[in-house]
Amino acid sequence: MARTRSPKFEDIQLGILKKAARLFASHGYERTSIGDLVRACDLSRGAIYHYFESKEAILFAMMDSLVRGLLETLSEAAAEDGEPIERLQRIIAAFVETNARSPDEQKILLNDLGALSRVEQKQIHAIEKQVVELVADAIVAADTRGLVTPGTRKTYTMMLFGMINYTYTWYDAKGPVKPRELAEIATDLFFNGFAPDGAKAARRIMKAAEA
Repeated sequence: MARTRSPKFEDIQLGILKKAARLFASHGYERTSIGDLVRACDLSRGAIYHYFESKEAILFAMMDSLVRGLLETLSEAAAEDGEPIERLQRIIAAFVETNARSPDEQKILLNDLGALSRVEQKQIHAIEKQVVELVADAIVAADTRGLVTPGTRKTYTMMLFGMINYTYTWYDAKGPVKPRELAEIATDLFFNGFAPDGAKAARRIMKAAEA
């Protein structure tokens, strides 16, 4: 006879994932044992295996939930009405807010993806690719100066990702700069820089460096 699933099954799973994320982020995935998870979750070893068949299954569920949730959130932001620059700003804000809510998971995604099987890595990469394409489309739509070409599309997109993804190392959403304001700063800096004409200034710097 099949074991009856508890009405709190999903809540307990989420609790395990959150506590596991804290352990993986602070101690490292490889150095965290099932015993560590048992103590952190206050569950028996058998209970842990009831909700997840292995430590790797916990890692995959954590990453899969993060990237799927991010894609859904960014898709919702992109679907709202508004000018292209406003849409990009909403996307960046949603991105920053997602990272601010899950800094541990973001750190793990960046550092421990290689611990998954190749099949699982491909699944995560496939969703990440959709996220990248969504953001790239928003950048192109907001580019009124025609700076983004087919050859530089990915470069600009990944530069923006670099600004956002590593906020987990220093950004505090409870501090003086809230996620929405951080998104505005990032958008303005990304498109305008500090110079009156950021693109011309950048080209002058590049030429000087090459001389």
